[in-house]
Amino acid sequence: MTEEAAFRLVTRRGNVEFREYAEHVLASVSVSGTFESAPSVGFRPLVGYISGENRDNTQLAMTAPVFHEATSDSSHVISFVLPHGTTRVPDPVRPGVTTHVVPLLTVAAVRFAGGWNTQRARGYESRLLRQLSEWGITPASTTLFARYDPPWKPGFLRRNEVLVPINGSDVPSA
Repeated sequence: MTEEAAFRLVTRRGNVEFREYAEHVLASVSVSGTFESAPSVGFRPLVGYISGENRDNTQLAMTAPVFHEATSDSSHVISFVLPHGTTRVPDPVRPGVTTHVVPLLTVAAVRFAGGWNTQRARGYESRLLRQLSEWGITPASTTLFARYDPPWKPGFLRRNEVLVPINGSDVPSA
């Protein structure tokens, strides 16, 4: 089974989960393209990195999810979470691939199943942002989209999420 990024469920309100992700390391690449094409474009260099295309020729396990941050309509950052406990991160050799530590991250998350397209993902994002606004919670940064399953898995079985980073002090009480 594929390792998943570890988080602690702080509380749940309706279908919204409030989570804390412990400090973790991401391997990331910035890509150009559409919202739908960006994950495929970013996937190849990241798979290369974890497959040994790094200064140490070290192989790292694949984890889930693949994170997707749309920084504009045509610019995206695609990231892999490195396996928990990775203490020595090999330097990437492919231009554009970077690694960085993400400190404790608090998010509001909504899970959805099915195929992946711009309209569906942005629809879930819009509903989550509207709900957070109604609760008086302001996003701390750009929305992250999370995809857990390979493209060959039937759409109705796929797990996807919208994650909105928030300030930890904004998590509602249970």
